[in-house]
Amino acid sequence: MARNVLELNQGRTQSSSQSPRPRCPAPFLSKTYDLLEGGVDDGDDDGKGNIVSWNAEGTGFVVWSPAEFSELMLPKYFKHNNFSSFIRQLNTYGFKKTSAKRWEFKHDKFQKGCRNLLVEISRKKCDPSIFPAYLKASEENTMTAMEENNRQLLLEENKNLRREKLELQMQIGQFKALEMKLLDCLAQCMGSNQNKVRKLF
Repeated sequence: MARNVLELNQGRTQSSSQSPRPRCPAPFLSKTYDLLEGGVDDGDDDGKGNIVSWNAEGTGFVVWSPAEFSELMLPKYFKHNNFSSFIRQLNTYGFKKTSAKRWEFKHDKFQKGCRNLLVEISRKKCDPSIFPAYLKASEENTMTAMEENNRQLLLEENKNLRREKLELQMQIGQFKALEMKLLDCLAQCMGSNQNKVRKLF
């Protein structure tokens, strides 16, 4: 029985080594390629070219309208609408942003009409030091906004504390005035009592 199982396993190993599985591109790359090519193939463009398209040379693609891309295209192909997340994924596969004025991305192996090259694109190991400058700037802007918000909150809190301090100082002044009145009354009472005692003697 054990021998038969061993022979069966050996047979599977040999057959698998003789016919290796063909390499498949990463799902993210296939979906991104489909996103660009899909409208042309199925005739369902719906103005997609105004949102995202290949560049003139077919060596990269341009997201013309990030807002519409996030709202209309990402949910259809990736089931989310986070543009920053899409960019991070591009970065992990070695895509580069090639223009400061528009959202254009390129990769040597990601070209129009060359789907077969997708299998040659591999995922990079995550290295925080190679964080893309455009995402870094975006996060810096977010941090700046948060810092400004925190500064406003601190200023408001400081203002409230100053107001409370003034109110407390006014209350202390009132209590001191009340204390003086009470002391005066006490002194007058004690003085009148002493006069009564003197009159008795």
